[in-house]
Amino acid sequence: MPRVRGRSGTKVYIFPSLMRLLLYENLSPKLKEFLSDVYPGTTHVRDVGLHAAQDEDVWRYAAEQGLTIVSKDSDFRQRSFLFGHPPKVIWIRLGNCSTTEVEALLRTHSENLITFDQDEQGTFLALG
Repeated sequence: MPRVRGRSGTKVYIFPSLMRLLLYENLSPKLKEFLSDVYPGTTHVRDVGLHAAQDEDVWRYAAEQGLTIVSKDSDFRQRSFLFGHPPKVIWIRLGNCSTTEVEALLRTHSENLITFDQDEQGTFLALG
């Protein structure tokens, strides 16, 4: 989370993003639950019958549903360069890591993700 400074006892409210993520199969389905307070409406490819689907099917679904693909797979990075958006793509570049590390990365960069989501020219964002 972004660092917040203030007096002791001050209540801080963090509002969820309107950005909806589609978590690719190389990320844990548990992330959907873990990130629901920051990215409500997030789903995993397993939830929508796209587990082991072709990349083009995942791409099409995300574009039709207004979802941003989050993946550790560089194939979506390449697709974003070839086809632009929608959908937008977030590439997690952490290598072999835990679900907790991915969650922390997406939380830490929530402001960057919101800015990326609102950027009409932005197609691809690398994190990690």
